Amino acid sequence: MTGTVAINAAATVIAVREPAGKARVLVGRRGRNAAFMPDKIVFPGGRVDPEDEDVVLSGGLAPVCRDRLAVSSSVAPETLATAAIRELWEETGQILGTPGPWPDAPPAWSGFAAQGFRPDARSLTFVFRAVTPAGRPRRFDARFFLVDATQLATDPDDFTHAEDELSGLQWMPIAEARSFDLPFITQVALAEIAARLPDLSAPERVPFFRNDPEDIAIDDVARI
Repeated sequence: MTGTVAINAAATVIAVREPAGKARVLVGRRGRNAAFMPDKIVFPGGRVDPEDEDVVLSGGLAPVCRDRLAVSSSVAPETLATAAIRELWEETGQILGTPGPWPDAPPAWSGFAAQGFRPDARSLTFVFRAVTPAGRPRRFDARFFLVDATQLATDPDDFTHAEDELSGLQWMPIAEARSFDLPFITQVALAEIAARLPDLSAPERVPFFRNDPEDIAIDDVARI
């Protein structure tokens, strides 16, 4: 039965504040009744939606990130980046975008467009990939994108436009991460990021974490 569970493409955003100082990352707690990672503290993110394929970004990914995503995924790099920006908006009310009218925005983007922005992926950096292990009721092939919080178009402390999927939104100090109830994969991704701080540029390698009971390993997705 486990082999019949579809693996959905997903995108996650790791927003970092003060990377050269008391570095913090944006997290929230999933609902207790959530089907995936209930009651856990996570980065904003989620499944790629069909609508994400039709969104035209006002600014695209850096070539190195686009090339790496193209090699590692059957989903277009721009679609993955779009999903990351949408999930960040929906779950936290934070915007990665450039000012401008968007009269033909898809329904899922109406709130984003109403703020006077179009999605922009230029500040996103592809830094990590992980696949949910077999045996789970839901499985995702997730690409993690890193962004400096100074690139947010919104007040980083204003979560008033967030939907209710995540509660307790906060900027978690990385140095205090051990005291938070983080899923194992979130801990692994955070450790990879923390090891490189304050550098937020594209890494020499993009780790691919395979968390299968018989094969737990980190491989390289790509090298520059």
